[in-house]
Amino acid sequence: MGKVFKSFLGVAAVFAMFSCGSGKTSPAALYAEIDLAAAPNTLTDKEKQAGWQLLFDGTSFSGWHGYNMQGIPDVWAIEDGTLTMGETGGHESQDIITDRVYRNFALTVEYMLSEGSNSGIVFQVKEDAKYEFPYETGPEFQLIDQEHFPWPTPLEDWQTHGANYAMYPPKAKPYKPINEWNRLLLVVDGNHVTQLINGVETASYEKYSDDWTTRRNAGKWAKFPDYGKFDEGNISLQNHGTKLWYRNVKIKLL
Repeated sequence: MGKVFKSFLGVAAVFAMFSCGSGKTSPAALYAEIDLAAAPNTLTDKEKQAGWQLLFDGTSFSGWHGYNMQGIPDVWAIEDGTLTMGETGGHESQDIITDRVYRNFALTVEYMLSEGSNSGIVFQVKEDAKYEFPYETGPEFQLIDQEHFPWPTPLEDWQTHGANYAMYPPKAKPYKPINEWNRLLLVVDGNHVTQLINGVETASYEKYSDDWTTRRNAGKWAKFPDYGKFDEGNISLQNHGTKLWYRNVKIKLL
């Protein structure tokens, strides 16, 4: 009986390890929960049962505000059920962020780039007047039309579409051309972060690992002492002075 009881405890411990805390659901399984045929900015019964919530209702900025400001920057608009900005985009500090702070979550967003556009999803953002930009504190899921981006020199691999910006270059290029909808999935599960575009993984990394720390201290972020410092924060849609569209913004707490 003692051996059986010890065996039972061992099985129970393994079950507990996989049923709570990190590693609850794989990114592939989370992506499979998303109803790709759902009407824009809606939740199906399947998604509701799986725990997904809408972060954009298609008609209002409810749940969002400008970074370090009340209300929404004038450059942002709601256009045909999308979150978007003017052609010039205004000053790049005019990002919008969620009202809520998130720690462990899966985020899915549909986005469409215009020619030469540049933006990103920044997360674990700390809102504080001492910071000008969300990216000073939060990692970024890079979204950019690198084929037409108007820089005189080619982009670095860590600047390209699907990268964890200035940290991890994309492993694959599964995105569609400009003016077509793509769907991303960002999974933040403890220190492990995974990025997918159209169901294909483009980046995966472990915060605070030796590799992450080396990259963080050797590149652009060496000049930003609070980059990657926070394990929870707001989620930001970045305005970089170019035109693109977001819709179907959904989140699931892990």
